[in-house]
Amino acid sequence: MKPLYGLQARFIAVISLAMIVVVAVVAVMWQRQNTMQTEVLRLNQDAMRTLVQERLRDRGEAQATQAAELLANPLYYFDLDAIGDTTRSILHQPGVSYVLVYDGNGDIIHDGSGDIPSYGQAMRDPLAARIVKADDMQVLAHGDALDVSMPIMLGDQRLGGVRIGYSLSTIRVEEAHIGEQMARMLGEIGNRYLTWIALLLLSLLGLFIVVGIVLQRALVRPIRQLSAAAREIESGNFATQLPAAGRADEVGTLIDAFSRMSDSIVRHDRDMRRMAYTDALTGLSNRLAFREALDHRLMELRGVGRQLALLFADIDDFKRVNDTLGHDVGDEVLVQCANRIREAVDRLAGGAAQLARFGGDEFVILLHADAEHTGDVRAAATQLAEHLVAELGRPILAQDRQVFLGTSIGVTLFPDDASGATMLMKNGDIAMYQAKLAGKNCYRFYSRAMDQAVSRRVRIEQDLRGAWERGELTLVYQPVYRLSDKRLVGAEALLRWKHPIHGQVAPSVFIDVAEQSGLIESIGPAVVRAACKDAAQWRAYFSESDGLFVAINVSARQLRSGDFREQVLDALRDSGLPPQSMHIELTETAVLSDEGLARTLLSDLRNHGIKVWLDDFGTGFSGLSHLRRVPVDGVKIDRSFIADVLRDPDDLALTAAIIAMAHSLGMTVVAEGVEKEGQTDLLRSRECDLAQGYWFGHPMPMQDFCRLLG
Repeated sequence: MKPLYGLQARFIAVISLAMIVVVAVVAVMWQRQNTMQTEVLRLNQDAMRTLVQERLRDRGEAQATQAAELLANPLYYFDLDAIGDTTRSILHQPGVSYVLVYDGNGDIIHDGSGDIPSYGQAMRDPLAARIVKADDMQVLAHGDALDVSMPIMLGDQRLGGVRIGYSLSTIRVEEAHIGEQMARMLGEIGNRYLTWIALLLLSLLGLFIVVGIVLQRALVRPIRQLSAAAREIESGNFATQLPAAGRADEVGTLIDAFSRMSDSIVRHDRDMRRMAYTDALTGLSNRLAFREALDHRLMELRGVGRQLALLFADIDDFKRVNDTLGHDVGDEVLVQCANRIREAVDRLAGGAAQLARFGGDEFVILLHADAEHTGDVRAAATQLAEHLVAELGRPILAQDRQVFLGTSIGVTLFPDDASGATMLMKNGDIAMYQAKLAGKNCYRFYSRAMDQAVSRRVRIEQDLRGAWERGELTLVYQPVYRLSDKRLVGAEALLRWKHPIHGQVAPSVFIDVAEQSGLIESIGPAVVRAACKDAAQWRAYFSESDGLFVAINVSARQLRSGDFREQVLDALRDSGLPPQSMHIELTETAVLSDEGLARTLLSDLRNHGIKVWLDDFGTGFSGLSHLRRVPVDGVKIDRSFIADVLRDPDDLALTAAIIAMAHSLGMTVVAEGVEKEGQTDLLRSRECDLAQGYWFGHPMPMQDFCRLLG
C-alpha cells in the first residue's frame, strides 16, 4: 500500500528546508554583526529620550517645590512684587515656557509679566480643572509643554498653586539632530554590507517563492475556495459550489466536513425560517411573515391598478374560554378556528389569499387578484367574510364541551382606503372594532366615518376625565321590590352622565369607555362613597328605611385594584352605613377572570357583613362549580331571559332552573328588567325573591327616591 504523504508531512518538509536556509542566512549575518547598529541607534535614542525626560521631570518637580515654598508668604500677604520677582526668575531660566501663580479658585494672580494682563482670569486650558482640584504635585504633558504644578500651602491652609511649563520642542529638536547624525554614521556602515545583504535577501526570496507555490497549490487554494463558499452560505446562497473532494489528506477531510456542515446549515436555516415565520400553535404564517408578504404585494401592485383586501378576524369573547375552561381548551379551540378559517380561505380564494395568525385570537387574510383572475376583490372579500362569520358561529366541540363563539371581521381595501401597509392594517383594525361595536359576529368594511367614530370615542374619554368633579356624573336609584309581599327592600345605584353640550350620554357608551381607558378606577370609588352616603341619609330621615340596601355595580378593573377592600370599608365608615345595607354587584366575567383573587377578596368583604350578588347571570360560561367556589349571596337573572319569559318556553325553563339552582345553594334570586305585570306574577309563582324594572319604577334621582320612601 502506498504510504499517505499528507499535508502535515509536506508542511514539515517545507519548514525543515526553510529552517536550514534561515540558519545559513543567520550564520552569514552573524559574521557581519555591525548591522545590529540600527537596533543600537534605536535603543540609544530611547535611552537618551528617557534620560532627558526624567531629568526634566526631576528639575520641574524640584523647581515647583522650591517655588511653592518661596511663594507661600508672598501669596499669603498678597505681595505681588515678591510674587513677580520669584516668577520672573523662574521664567528666565532655560526651557521654561510659562509660569502661573493662581489662587484657590484657579484664578491667575501672576504670570511673570510686568503688567500681568491675565490677572484675575480663570485658567481655561484642558489641564486647569484637574490641577486646581489636586492636593499634591501634578506632572502632566500637554502639546509641546510639560506642565508641573504644585499646591501652595501655609500650614494646613491651601493658598493656591504654581504652574511651570517646560518646552518639549527644544528637546525634540536636539533628539532629532543627534538621531540624524547617528543614522548617517550607521548608514555609511550599512552600505558596505549592502551587497551581502542583497544576496541573502535574494536567496530568501527564492526560497519563499518555492514555499509559496507549494502552499498555494496544496493548502491556500482549497482554503480560499472554502472561504468563498462560506461567504456565499453566509449571504444565503446555499447552492454554492464547494471544492472537489477526493483528496487523501487533511484538506480533503476538511472539505468533506465542510460539505456536511453546509448541508446541516441548510437544514437548520430551513427549520429556523419555518419557526420565525410560522405560528407554533396553528401552523399558519405569523405577523412577521404576513407583514413581509403584504409589503411585497403592495410593491408589485403600485401603479398596476389592481386591488387587494385585508380581512381582520377577531374571535368574539375568546377570553372567556381561557378564563372558564382553561388555556388547554382555549388552545384547542384556537386550532379548530384556524382550521375552519384555512378551509374557508382555500375553498373560496385558493391561491389568491394568504392567511396569518397575528397572535391571541386575531387572524388576518390578504386577499388579492392575481394576473389571470382580476375579479372584484370587494365582492370576494364580502363572500369570504360572510362565510367566515357563518363557519365560526357554529359550535366547537373541545374536550367533550360545546363552545359557542363568533367572529368580528373588519375589511379594508387597497388602494381605496390606504396606499401603505401600516395604514391598511390600522384601517382593518378599526373596521374590526366597529364590527364588535355593532354587536359582534358580523363584518364591516372600513369607511372614513369609522375614523370619526374612533375620534368620537377619544373625545368621550377626554370629556369623561374630571366629569365627576365637575358635577356632570350623578347617581340615580332603581327600586328593588320583594315579590312575596311587594315591599320595597332596596335600590340599585346607577351612574348617569349629563354632558354639558351633548346632554345625556348612554351608560353603555361611557361606562365601556371608562373601563377600557382605566377611568373607572377613579370614578368607581367616588360612586361607592356617594351611594353609601345617600343610603345613610335614607336611614337618617326615614324610619321605614332601616332595612333597605343599596346595590352598587363594581367592574372587574375595580376588583383587581389593590385597594378595593379599603375603598369599600372606608366608604362605609365615613358614611356610617351598616355593612349589611350594602350589596356589591359583580358580573360573571369580573369574578371568573381571576377566581382566586375574587374568592379571597369577596370572602373578606362578606366577613364584614357586605352582600355579594352576581349580575347578568346566565349570559356567560358560569357553572355550579364556580358558584360553589366563589362566595356569592345572590344572583341577578339577566334581563334577556325575563324579556321573553311569557312567550318563550325555553327562557321560562332557564329562568326556573336558575331560581331552583340558586335556592338550592342558599342564594337570593333577583330578576332584572321586569316590565309587565304578567312577568311579575310568573316570577312570584316560581318563587323568585326580588325584582326590579320599569314595572316597579324607573331609575330616579335621590330626591324622587326619598319621596318614594316617604
